[in-house]
Amino acid sequence: MVTSYQSIGQPVSRAEGPDKVTGAAIYTADLNLPGLLVGKCLRSPYPHARIKSIDPNSVAAARRLPGVHAVLTGRDIPNNLVGRMLRDLPMLAQDVVRFVGQKVAAVAADDNDIAQEALNLIEVEYEELPAVLDPVEAMAPGAPVLHPDFMRYAGRDGNPQMHPNVLAHATWGKGRVEEGFAQADRVFEHTFRTQHQHQGYIEPHATVVYLDDAGRVQVWANSKTPFLLRRQISEGIEVPQEQIRINPINIGGDFGGKGSFMDTHVAYWLSKATGRPVRMVMSYVEELMAANPRHPAVMTFKTGVKRDGVITARQAKFIFDSGGSGGFRPQKGTAFGVGGIGPYRMEHCQVDTYMVYTNRTPCGNMRAPGGPQSIFASEAQIDLIARDMGIDPYEFRRQNLVRDGEESPLGHHWHHFMGLPTLEAAIQESGYPSPKTLPAGLSRDGGDWQVGRGISVCERHVGAGISTAKVSVDTEGTVTLFTPLQDTGAGFYTVLRQVVSEELGVPYDEIRLVPWSTDDAPFDSGVGGSRVTHVGGQAVYGAAREVRARLTALAADLYGWPEDQIAFKDRQVRAPRHRPVALADLVARSGGPVEGESTYESERDEDLTCFTAQVAEVAVDRETGQVKLLRFTTAQDVGTVLNPQAHQGQIEGGIMQGIGYALMEEIKYEDGKASTLTFGEYKMPTIADIPELRTVLVQSHGGGPTPYGGKAIGEQPISSVAPAIANAVLDAVGVGIRELPITAEKVHQALRRTKA
Repeated sequence: MVTSYQSIGQPVSRAEGPDKVTGAAIYTADLNLPGLLVGKCLRSPYPHARIKSIDPNSVAAARRLPGVHAVLTGRDIPNNLVGRMLRDLPMLAQDVVRFVGQKVAAVAADDNDIAQEALNLIEVEYEELPAVLDPVEAMAPGAPVLHPDFMRYAGRDGNPQMHPNVLAHATWGKGRVEEGFAQADRVFEHTFRTQHQHQGYIEPHATVVYLDDAGRVQVWANSKTPFLLRRQISEGIEVPQEQIRINPINIGGDFGGKGSFMDTHVAYWLSKATGRPVRMVMSYVEELMAANPRHPAVMTFKTGVKRDGVITARQAKFIFDSGGSGGFRPQKGTAFGVGGIGPYRMEHCQVDTYMVYTNRTPCGNMRAPGGPQSIFASEAQIDLIARDMGIDPYEFRRQNLVRDGEESPLGHHWHHFMGLPTLEAAIQESGYPSPKTLPAGLSRDGGDWQVGRGISVCERHVGAGISTAKVSVDTEGTVTLFTPLQDTGAGFYTVLRQVVSEELGVPYDEIRLVPWSTDDAPFDSGVGGSRVTHVGGQAVYGAAREVRARLTALAADLYGWPEDQIAFKDRQVRAPRHRPVALADLVARSGGPVEGESTYESERDEDLTCFTAQVAEVAVDRETGQVKLLRFTTAQDVGTVLNPQAHQGQIEGGIMQGIGYALMEEIKYEDGKASTLTFGEYKMPTIADIPELRTVLVQSHGGGPTPYGGKAIGEQPISSVAPAIANAVLDAVGVGIRELPITAEKVHQALRRTKA
């Protein structure tokens, strides 16, 4: 994309890249403080059980083991409950365990092997309790109550509990759905299911905790929300927040999952017991067993349609499986599924979402939380309806899509809404109306292959929050950016440098970036929710503009230049018909560094959204049910693209995670225990699974809220991937798959049922 900017819009590489690829970047597991001990946890083997006893002799034997410095059980620490918002999870279980992998005891030792040997000595006697492994069954009358003390938990949403296992319920809508259904000529109802999906970051959760000589709690953790983590630790260990410092550290991938506290509280108690720093790093067995994957969901859609294809009403019921705890979710209530009703015109709609306790892995956030589940159900049903009524799925969507200025299903007036132009761009780029041909390689390999194309659309908001930044230029001309945002690997440290570069005329890769600890800023919302380039970017933009204004005033005063003609480029300050002045020389004349600081705070604009339209092309073997993804096209509604290379990376990364969600990724369970505990069993897409990818960027006339008019992109591409693939399978062989992932077995079984 060609722009008139110096740095913005340029496809520059990662400024932080060299440190990462050379190994110079430091991650939590790399920290090796003097006297460092290793912490490990003993975890429950049962999904639901009462802890009858922990044998004191076995604990004593573990403590006597050479190289062991502390052994803790729940009786050795306060019985405080912790959580990101809802506090329902004990640091170490004392009475009851509610999922396989829940922490029961902890050890600090000289190394991993000794720690594991000590854990092996600890004997716990359990009494198994009835386990609830399905969220629908958890809501049934008479289901075992998993959290009988729920109404006393801190951080609840404050609403009455409608069922003992429902930890949150929310509803949205407009009109009267029964009236809308009465107006319809046809009413369709379908139920869909989705699975657990792990975020798949390379670096597992890790933390280092140390009580320094002043009694302050020093923490290094791969958390993308350090200020929220500080609060969570404070609540759990009963230490004031000002006595806790979260130190900046690199994060080896996030995708939504690195906002949780995991082992941090336990590491504190081990450090306090030993007087030494303690490092805890989860193994990937522990990650897949007991981290915070994407919520599975059971979703029912009921849609009323007139003969001409006009939607009269939609009703959606989302039941999300929270697992044994709700403590890894950042919201009090249930915010998932708000956009799941679809970007379609309708006078009547209702959405009800439920977050439900089960005895499976506690779930948290993953890229576009709630979106891939709800959009899969919504968009897969759209195709089932269209094909049942003999209407082309593209025409059905085109007819019902909200136009710019019209009211959304939930009553918002999306401004500069690019639904129809983006859909048409995806249709044109993908060749959707053209004849379908089977690739020569497949036709030679045998089988009864059929080609199909599927469409899916969605919209997602632009995130909001609060952030502070400071920009400083010293007398040597060195520009430094200070930010409390923690690098999650998404590339925003480069984009933030580009903003400063644009304003001050200094090459982006020469700008120093210094991450702040929680001591250095009043608060920051952290990374997530498609907010960083908007909120963090605007804070950086404000700080850079303040420095620019001060330098401009200084140059005007010193050299008599007109302020409105002063420009910054190539480390120089310039004005027409005057000799340029080096930035360092100008700052030196000021007698010290020139600095600017800015805080930006924004609430979410419900009238602003970003639209995505996608088309999948697949080949399906009617004999085996095998699905091959041949081509995938995405059209994205964008404003100014600040870094085309990083922007495209976000699109392709989101699509690949969506492909994994659609076709292969799943944490499987046997009797409540995760059985896919390695990446040999938990399948994620590799380079061999990438189809031909096509991208179309559709320029929004109104731009977006980031500096220079950009829009969010990090979460936008993922949600409509799975339904586009499901709809392509439906187009190819005439069977609608309503449960993810779409495996050969499910397609084959559906074909057999249809044939029978």
